[in-house]
Amino acid sequence: MTSILKNMALGLAAIGMVAGFAGPALAQSNEIAVIVKTTNSNFWQNVNKGASAAIAELPDYTMTFQGPAAESMVAEEVNMVQNAVNRGVAGIVLAPSDPEALIPSVKAAYEAGIPVVIVDSLLAEGAEDYYQAFLATDNYKAGELCAAALIAKAGTEGKIAIMSYVAGVGSEIGRVGGFEDYIAANSNLEVVAKYYSEAQMAKALDQTTDVLAANPDLVGIFGANEPTAVGMGRAIQQAGKAGKIVAVGFDGNADLQDMIKDGTLEAIAVQGSFQMGELGVKAIGEIIAGNTVEKFINTGVVIVTKDNIGLPEAQNVLY
Repeated sequence: MTSILKNMALGLAAIGMVAGFAGPALAQSNEIAVIVKTTNSNFWQNVNKGASAAIAELPDYTMTFQGPAAESMVAEEVNMVQNAVNRGVAGIVLAPSDPEALIPSVKAAYEAGIPVVIVDSLLAEGAEDYYQAFLATDNYKAGELCAAALIAKAGTEGKIAIMSYVAGVGSEIGRVGGFEDYIAANSNLEVVAKYYSEAQMAKALDQTTDVLAANPDLVGIFGANEPTAVGMGRAIQQAGKAGKIVAVGFDGNADLQDMIKDGTLEAIAVQGSFQMGELGVKAIGEIIAGNTVEKFINTGVVIVTKDNIGLPEAQNVLY
């Protein structure tokens, strides 16, 4: 994890500092483009809701919301960013699906004088100068919290599995890395399987079904993003293992909330997705106005269980 932590540290080194920007020198429109990993997810639609709430407070600007059909369609997202640059938008809020592939387009925006705010997943080392702010969950810490929730219920001995999503994405590196490191440091639990669903619910369901069949003595399992956790939960239900295996998920749509209530999932880590969209657009507005914004803005995470799902702390982040 040394190189991973180094990259995270470099990207987050500006916490508490501020970033200025000269403003969109070549902007040809009043459009703020919000481009996410996929539009086919309640999580990203909640980002859209937050962005829409923020744009309502910026009457001189309009907002567009785009994303590929799947998180694995990286080239399509690259094209969306490049097209936004080409049409001279006033600013871009971007959730990059790949830490490397989006850098050239973000650099093109920078060179065109178009401010960019990154949300959810950090770009790779070397791109720090090309965007003005990064808004996200502290994914490494969130992964640790998920591991702690699993250990609290499953104990420190036995076999567990990790159902991840897209390998190499910044949020995945931090989230799954934090989970694995915490498990290794605080238990004797053995990770016997690790799969990547490409953030597709059906694929996660099939993968989890296989994991459960191959490991009937599995004591715990972690689903690292929304579609993966939903597929994982449905596989657990279909296998008749609900309540018999400690399952922890990530994100908080209606399906996952129901799985918490019926005991299929022990806990879910819910990000401030609405805040990502809202604060992302507000940050662009501040930058355009010539004001400074924090380089890193932590949008937070809440561990939701059956015990607190009805409380304000959970209801404020669930969607």
